[in-house]
Order: sequence, then structure tokens, then C-alpha cells
Amino acid sequence: MLPSNLLSPAANLFLLPSTSCSPWIWISRNQSRRNRRRTTMRVEMEVVAPQAGNRLYLGMDFGTSGARFALIDKEGAVCAEGKRDYPLFKNDETIDWARSWKTTLFSLLEDVPNHYRHLVASISIDGTSATTIIVDSNTGQPLSKPLLYNETCPDALPLVKSIAPVNHTVCSASSTLCKLVSWWNSADSNKEYATLLHQADWLLWFLHGKLGVSDYNNALKVGYDPEIESYPPWLLAQPYSMLLPHVKAPGTSIGYLKEDIRSQFGFPNDCIACTGTTDSIAAFLAARATMPGQAVTSLGSTLAIKLLSTNRIDDARFGVYSHRLDNMWLVGGASNTGGAVLRQIFTDKQLEELSKQINPMKSSPLDYYPLTSIGERFPEADPQMAPRLHPRPENDVEYLHGILESIARIEGKGYRLLKDLGATQVEEVLTAGGGSKNEKWTKIRERVLGLPVSRASQTEAAYGAALLALKGARLFMQ
Repeated sequence: MLPSNLLSPAANLFLLPSTSCSPWIWISRNQSRRNRRRTTMRVEMEVVAPQAGNRLYLGMDFGTSGARFALIDKEGAVCAEGKRDYPLFKNDETIDWARSWKTTLFSLLEDVPNHYRHLVASISIDGTSATTIIVDSNTGQPLSKPLLYNETCPDALPLVKSIAPVNHTVCSASSTLCKLVSWWNSADSNKEYATLLHQADWLLWFLHGKLGVSDYNNALKVGYDPEIESYPPWLLAQPYSMLLPHVKAPGTSIGYLKEDIRSQFGFPNDCIACTGTTDSIAAFLAARATMPGQAVTSLGSTLAIKLLSTNRIDDARFGVYSHRLDNMWLVGGASNTGGAVLRQIFTDKQLEELSKQINPMKSSPLDYYPLTSIGERFPEADPQMAPRLHPRPENDVEYLHGILESIARIEGKGYRLLKDLGATQVEEVLTAGGGSKNEKWTKIRERVLGLPVSRASQTEAAYGAALLALKGARLFMQ
């Protein structure tokens, strides 16, 4: 648990009403500025555009395949949002991701409606966790290609394990620290003038111009300890520690936008850039879970759970680690089960039609462990676990019922594991991802978990980044 002197005065800054507003502007992918289409989202109440003088807050999400922006007002109502695919620039037969991200950043800024730009008070950005960029500390230009979130550096893992505590979050070949150590051991020059940044850090630098600033969510996998608000001594003793960025809390003002950015895009002189977070944390923020015991289950291709806890839990054996979220901890784990298994067996139409025929209040006798391939990581860490999807009944409704209920049991086992490891008991589950749209599955999960389960009203990470921008603006004005 955090000591009392570390409790954040901003702990309740995300307690905003969940609303949507019009005009709602959607810029579809691969659509030119000339061909933008304006649509209005149907709402239950009469809403209007922000009145003159009301400030807006811009969040941008840089995910695995594209980026989005969300523009909200102080009540959390969405005024505009859009998305872009990454343009794929090639450099020696490999994709130049840094150029793609930079180009997309400026495209999204251009996509923000002109008539709203003068009202933007703050901007924040989220990026994929452990996506690492080593840059020149004078120019900000990458010294090597970015290392993506899912890239591994097994060559560095033994060295990292030799200096880090047992089962520490950095003891994974895909951790930021492993990527830093691998670069350090292979680079033959420029070490003295190098700085480590994460994807979100580097993109924010184009806006504020202060190189070497990060947030404690992104910095977790390089070894930063958010509980003591410092890098640990075992990490600072290493020669490559000089590359580590300065770390602030997510949603903290870094500074005003650079003059060239303000003049190019028409943002006001008092607009600030705020530290960001990872894409998964931003998506959690978007769901508006704010109390210990509230959790978000993401039912996408895989199943991931995140729980707000008063206690910090880290256990690399199960891939469980905790992000600091103001005065609480966001404890999470991810299973290999999920929607990808369903897609291997059923079409979307079949899933829709079969689901309608399921009685969610009736327990399925079928006991499966749905996986797409061998290996599980959470709540059971077993790289040799085989998928279990048999026996298959003749009735496909019964088969789908059994699979959905089996995934729900795995979800329940995950939350029980977090409790056994010391996390706060889960009391309510919000749901994100494509599986959240299946009402029968929601009722099955509610019965299996013995908890209230509902669909999150907002699930886009860009919305969570916009909430961070709002938080930063409020703190800046205090």
C-alpha cells in the first residue's frame, strides 16, 4: 500500500459524468481531409457544441496498427474523435515506424476540427507498453530502429535477471530494460549522447520540446518504482542508467506547446502538454473505474483483467504486475483464452444466432479450456498446456454455451488468483472489447463470477488519454 505521504490530491479527478455530445465528428481511415464526413451520434438528451470560452482536452492513442484522437469537454462529453492507420514507410526493407508515428501524430492534429482548436487547453498521448526508442539527447532523432512492444531481447535477459530482484517485472525478454541492455551491449558509439524514451514520450516531445521526460506507467518496465517515486539503487548502479528519462506522474504538465506547433495548428498560447501513459492503462481510465474492487475485463482476441487495488501485487511467474494509479494500484493479468478461439470455430453470424438461443441462467456441464494453441500464461502459467475443446456436442448452441462459460470460469479463476496474491477483492466488473457486446455472455459471466457485470460506456484509449489531459490542466491551474 502507498504510504500516506504519497497519496495524490488528484485521486478523484476521473470522477466525471459519463456522457456523449454532438457534434460528433468521425474521420474514417484512409479518408482525405476533403472527403471527411460529419455525422451526429444519437443521444438521449439534447446536447450542444461547447459554448464560447469552454475549454477542451485532447487525447491521442497510438496503438498497434493505428492511432485515434478524442476531444472532450470538462464534463467528459466527446466533441470530436477520429482515427488514422499508420502509413507504412520502408527503410532498407523494414518499416520505418518512427517516421510512421510522427507522420500520424501531425495528421491527427490536422484532423482536429478547426473551430475547436482555439479551445484546447491540454494534450496527452498514450502508447504501446515497452515500445522503446533510443534517441540522440541533443536532436531527439532515433539512434536505431524502435523496438516494439512485442519484440524480445533474450540476449539481455540473463544479465537483467542477475541484477534485478527475483520475479521483478523487468525479468521478461520483452521488457524495456532488456531492450535497453541489448542496445547498450551492441551499440558501438553515441552512448554518451543517448536517451531512452517510450513511444508516447517521443511523440509528446514534438509538442513540448523538452527531451527526456516520461511517466511512471510507461517507465515501469524499465525498472522505475512508482511506490518510492524513483529508480531503484540496483538500476542506478548500472552504466546505462544515464540514459533513463526523468519520470513524472501520468497527466502532469510538462510545459506549454512549442510556438511552431501552436502557430501551425492554431492551438492557444496557454495550451499545455501533459505526460501520458500506456494504451492499456488509458483504456482502463476510459471505463471510469475509480474505486478499489472495481475491475475491467477486456474480451478481445485474448482475455485480460485489470483490478483497482489498495495493495500492489507483482509476480512475474503469472505475468502479474501493478501500475500505480494515483493512490491505488492497477493489478492485471492476461490469459491466452478469448475471442480468437471463438473465431476459429464460428463465424460472426453464427455467434450472433447461436447466442440468442442460449439460456444464460442455466449452467453448462461442459468443461473446456479454450486456447488457440499450446501454452497458457494466466491464471495458470503453463507453457505446455494444451487446448481442451472436446467432447463437442452435436448441438452447436450447447457447444458455444460451454465455451463461453468455460472462458467465464477462467476469468473468475484470474480474479481469485489476484485475491490470493493479496489484491483487493473484486466487487464489480466492467467489460470492454468485442465480447462486451454479447448480452448472453455478460449474463453467463455475471452468474459464474457472482458479481455485477456490465459493459463499459467508454472503451477507447484515446478517451482515457483525454481524461489525462483534463487531469493535467486541472492540476496546472491549482
